[in-house]
Amino acid sequence: MNEENLTAQLRDIKPLLEIPDSSYYIYWGLITFGSLLLFGILFFVAKKLWENRKINLAKGYLEALKNIDWKESKKSAYDATHYARLLATDERKKELFSQLEPMLEKYKYKKVVDEIDEATQKQFNLYVQVADESI
Repeated sequence: MNEENLTAQLRDIKPLLEIPDSSYYIYWGLITFGSLLLFGILFFVAKKLWENRKINLAKGYLEALKNIDWKESKKSAYDATHYARLLATDERKKELFSQLEPMLEKYKYKKVVDEIDEATQKQFNLYVQVADESI
């Protein structure tokens, strides 16, 4: 009787059912989402740092323009042209630089040059003032 009871119990056991498992896809989906989120955050942080670096560079260029020693007119003309060109980023500064550059050309490419004339000095000071206001 014990065997019949056991056989009856075994007849009631159903075969194993397949349970759908999507944890593999959820795992890789979370990994992908986390990676994209991390990449996005890093991108915006790097972009912000790059923009701040540009502002700091512009401030450095402006400071270099302000510190030009006009006693050595040839070296000063080269320095002024270099830093003014780097600062000429918007239309107003580009226009002023295009007016200033030919004035500075007279003091470059020669062995001996005269002192900077007053018109060039005024144009340079105007450029520095406009650059200082925009930064």
